[in-house]
Amino acid sequence: MIKKVTIILCSMLFFYNMNAQHSIAREWNEKVLDAIRSDFARPTVHARNLFHISAAMYDAWAVYENNADTYFLGKTVQGYNTPLQPFPTPNDIEAAQKEAISFAVYRIMQHRFANAPRILPVFEDIDAFMFELGYNINNEGLDYACSPAAMGNYIAKNIIEYGATDGANEEEDYANLYYESVNPPLLVDFPGNLNFLDLNRWQPLEFGTFIDQSGTNTGDNSPDFLSPEWGNVSPFSLQEEDATNFSRNRFGYKVYHNPGAPPYLDTNTVGGLSEEYKWGNALVAVWSSHLDPADTTMWDISPAALGNMDINSFPTDIPSYRNFYNLIDGGDLSVGYQINPITAQPYESQIVPRGDYARILAEFWADGPDSETPPGHWFTILNYVNDRPELERKFRGEGEELNDLEWDVKAYFILGGTMHDVAISAWGIKGWYDYVRPVSAIRGMAEFGQSSDETLPSYHAGGLPLIPDYIELIEAGDELDGSSGQFIGDVKIKAWKGPRYITNPRTDIAEVGWIRAAQWYPYQRPSFVTPPFAGYISGHSTYSRAAAEVLTLLTGDEFFPGGMGEFFCKKDQFLVFENGPSMDITLQWATYRDAADQCSLSRIWGGIHPPADDIPGRFIGERIGIDAFNYAEAYFEKEQTLPNAGNNLKIYPNPVSCLAVIEYDIEGMIPIQVFHSNGQLAKNIDINFENKQAFLNLEELPSGNYIIIGLNDSGKRIFTEKVVVF
Repeated sequence: MIKKVTIILCSMLFFYNMNAQHSIAREWNEKVLDAIRSDFARPTVHARNLFHISAAMYDAWAVYENNADTYFLGKTVQGYNTPLQPFPTPNDIEAAQKEAISFAVYRIMQHRFANAPRILPVFEDIDAFMFELGYNINNEGLDYACSPAAMGNYIAKNIIEYGATDGANEEEDYANLYYESVNPPLLVDFPGNLNFLDLNRWQPLEFGTFIDQSGTNTGDNSPDFLSPEWGNVSPFSLQEEDATNFSRNRFGYKVYHNPGAPPYLDTNTVGGLSEEYKWGNALVAVWSSHLDPADTTMWDISPAALGNMDINSFPTDIPSYRNFYNLIDGGDLSVGYQINPITAQPYESQIVPRGDYARILAEFWADGPDSETPPGHWFTILNYVNDRPELERKFRGEGEELNDLEWDVKAYFILGGTMHDVAISAWGIKGWYDYVRPVSAIRGMAEFGQSSDETLPSYHAGGLPLIPDYIELIEAGDELDGSSGQFIGDVKIKAWKGPRYITNPRTDIAEVGWIRAAQWYPYQRPSFVTPPFAGYISGHSTYSRAAAEVLTLLTGDEFFPGGMGEFFCKKDQFLVFENGPSMDITLQWATYRDAADQCSLSRIWGGIHPPADDIPGRFIGERIGIDAFNYAEAYFEKEQTLPNAGNNLKIYPNPVSCLAVIEYDIEGMIPIQVFHSNGQLAKNIDINFENKQAFLNLEELPSGNYIIIGLNDSGKRIFTEKVVVF
C-alpha cells in the first residue's frame, strides 16, 4: 500500500509519495530548499545559491559524461578559472556522479548557510544523509584523480572561491556598498506618511518588530534595501550588449534589459503619466476591497475561465494598462480554454468566492511565512512537475527519455541559471529606478488629499483620485470623521481593514470596510507589510515568467502534465495572515504561463505592486527565460561552441532586414536552424560556405528577435548567435 504524507512547504500543500524514488540531485535539491527556508528571506542571495549549487551538481555529473560539457570545470567563467587535469575514468560512472554531487553540494551548503538563523536541524539532516549514503564527511581531499569525493570537494572549493569574486559581496554578508535611501522610514504602526521626501522613490519601513518573509526576526526593525547593487553581480547568460550602465552619486548601477522609467507622480500638475501613477495605486486600493470571504462575487477559477493569455496581448505602453486590468472587479483579460488539449475533455468549473481566491493568491505566491523565496518556489513547482506520472523526461519533448539524474541536473542547471539572471536584471532595475511601493504611495497621496475635483475639499494635484464606492472623502457624520470631526475632508478607502483587526490569525478575519486612507495596509502581516526593496520591477512577475518559459521549453509543452497543475488549499487552515479560506479550494493552471500570470496578479491583490511594476517584469522574464535556456542547452553537447564564445563567427548586418552574411571558419554545405525568441523553429535550411562566407535570407520572417544555430554533419551545434530582424 502506498503511504502518503502531507507536507506543507511555503504556502503550498503537496501530497508527496514517500515511496517514490528520486535521483541524488533531487534529494539534494530538497535539502537546499530546506536550508533556504531556514535562512533570511533574500531572493537575490538564494537565486545565486540555487544557481551555484545547481551548477555544481551539473558539473559533478557532466565531468564523467562523454557527451556533456562542464560549466565551471576546465573553464574560465567571468574571469575565474577552474583548471581541470586529465584523470582516470571511474569503473562505476553512476556511483562516481552520485558521490561527487553529494560532496559538492554538502560543502557548498556548509559554507553558504553557516550563518542561517535556523540551520542546525538542516545541518544535522545533511550530516545524517551523507552517513546514510556511506560517505565520510571528514574526507576533505581535493585530488580528484583519486576519488569522486575529491572531485566534489574540488568543485565546491572553486565555486566558493568564485563566489568571492562575482560582485555579490558575500564576504560582508551581501551588505550594500553605497546605496542610500532618499526617504526617511515610514512608521507603519502610525497613520499617514508624514516623513516622505519623494513619492517617486523607495521608502524604508520602520516596525516595532520586523519579521521577514521567512518568519525570522532579523534584529533590524528598519531593514535596508536588499541588493540594490545586484545588477553588478556576474551573470549566467546575460550579455554585455543587454546592459545599460548608469551612475548616481559617482557610483555605478548596471541594468540588464532596461525597461525605461515607470510613471512618476507630479505633485504640481494634473495630467500625463502622473495620472497613471495615481490610477495604478488606486487599483491596488480598489482590489484590496476584494479580500473578504463575505464578498458575494463568485468566480470560476478553473482553466475553463481563467488563463490563456498571449503575451502579444499584453499592453506595451503605460496608458494601455487601463485596458488590461479590471479596475473594479479585479483580474485581467484571460479567457480560459474550451477543452483540456491533453485529455480532449472540457475543464470542470470550480466556483468559489472571489474573496477567498484573492486572499489565497496573495499568500500562496508570497511564499511565506516559511519561504523558499520566489526562485525556490519555482524549483518546488519544477519538482512537482517531475513527480507527475504523465511527464515524459524528453528534453524539449523530443528524442529518448532521459534518466532521472540527467533530467534533474540539466533542469536544475537551466532553472538555476535563469533565476540568477532574473535576480541580476530585476534587482539592477530596482536599485537604479528606486521606485516607491504602494503602502508609501497610497498613504503619501492621502497626505495631499484628492486630485479629482477642485471644488471638493482636500484638493491637491498629487492626491488620490476619487472613485465612487471605493475611494471617497470623509463627510460629517461619517463614522470615520473623528472624535471632534478632525478627519472630515480626509480621503477614505473601502479596503481590507488591516492586521490591527486581527488578534488571533487562526480564528479572526479583518474583513473589508471603510478605513482612512492614511491607515491603509497591504494584505500582509503587521511585522512585514512590504518587502524591503523597491517595487519596480516586480521580482515575482519576472521570476515567474522566466521560469514558465524554461518549463515550457524543457518539457516541449506549454501545458502542465495531464493539462493541469493543481495545489489544494484546506478550509480554515491554509491562510496564515488571517483565518480561511471559507471553503476547500484548489488552485488550477493549464499552462506554466497561466501560473506565472496568476502570480503577477497576486502581488496586486496583496498590495505589493501596482500594474506598472508587473508588465515590464513579464516581458523581461520571457526574454531571460528563453535566452538562459538556449545558453544552458549549449553545454549539453561537448562538441558545441557555446553562444558568443568564439571570435571567428560574424553575422552582419545586425539588425538585418533581409539578407544576413555569416562568416565562419568552415567550408561547404551546413544545416542552419533559425528559432524565434519564443523557442519556436522559424526556418530550417542548408546554406553553402565558400571562402568561409555564406548568405542567409531572412526577409520572410516577421520582425523580432531570433537565434541562428549552425549544425555539423552529425547534427551537433557548431555556433549560435542572436540576430534582430526588422
